[in-house]
Amino acid sequence: MKKEFKIDLSWKQKIITMIVTSVLYGVVLYLFDPEDNIKGIVFQAVFFGVLFVFLFPWLMKKIVGKRLDDIAPELLENEKIEEEIFANLFRGLEGVGGKIFLTNQRLIFKSHSLNVQKGQTNIDYSEIVSVQKRKTIRVIKNGIKIITKHGKEYRFVIKERDIHLQKINNKLI
Repeated sequence: MKKEFKIDLSWKQKIITMIVTSVLYGVVLYLFDPEDNIKGIVFQAVFFGVLFVFLFPWLMKKIVGKRLDDIAPELLENEKIEEEIFANLFRGLEGVGGKIFLTNQRLIFKSHSLNVQKGQTNIDYSEIVSVQKRKTIRVIKNGIKIITKHGKEYRFVIKERDIHLQKINNKLI
């Protein structure tokens, strides 16, 4: 199942993001120059908030979307992709963006072209000892950790963690 990159916010999320962004930007502008015209600061802040909420997702889709949508792993003979999951894989300090591919033979992570560290990581299902939930920066519940027989740990960040965790665990049976 091929997935396409998209930033999909509800209207409520867009309005809240616009208000928060506008207020924060306005405060920063005021702190840099408290003697500036308040009407000018408010105008700039609202203008920036609107641009950020509506222009940024569109721009990200144009810049990043194609690179994410076109990721294709190198497959073995008779290997078939069964699921695609947008993910980040931590390689040292860098959260490398790309996709996890669940195939009929293994789990593959393939990075997109905008990363510093590029490439494909292959993990055979037979090598996986456990797949666990983890928290990103010890707070955000969006991570999984895969541990192999050789003690190698792979730390991923994904949306819908519980759903994808189950899909990966189903492959290990």
